[in-house]
Amino acid sequence: MLGYSSLVEPQFTSLSELRRFALGEGVSAQALFGEGAMLNLVELMPDALIPPHSHPHEQLGVVLCGQLKFVVAGHEHVLAEMDAYALPGDVEHQAQAGSQGALVLDVFQPVREDYRDAAQ
Repeated sequence: MLGYSSLVEPQFTSLSELRRFALGEGVSAQALFGEGAMLNLVELMPDALIPPHSHPHEQLGVVLCGQLKFVVAGHEHVLAEMDAYALPGDVEHQAQAGSQGALVLDVFQPVREDYRDAAQ
């Protein structure tokens, strides 16, 4: 026994070394998967749009650089560097990067298996 009881072994990596996968036109991601949650670094090209969607996963995030416009339940929220958000599961939302693009760090719980499949 290695001193932990998780199904996932401890991981140490550079986010820059994680495999990049497409989430849509002008949107790519790199994901680190834990047992019950995942970390997702998302790069959006200038004005890239993530169309309206929902998922059962809770989503928390922070805009690391650039600007991101969220539309949630018909309300627009413009987020700048170091602004954060928390979305419960099953809430429809969309996002669009600003004119300079955006870099966003998301956490999903539970793990999005569709992202795990895309990252392999």
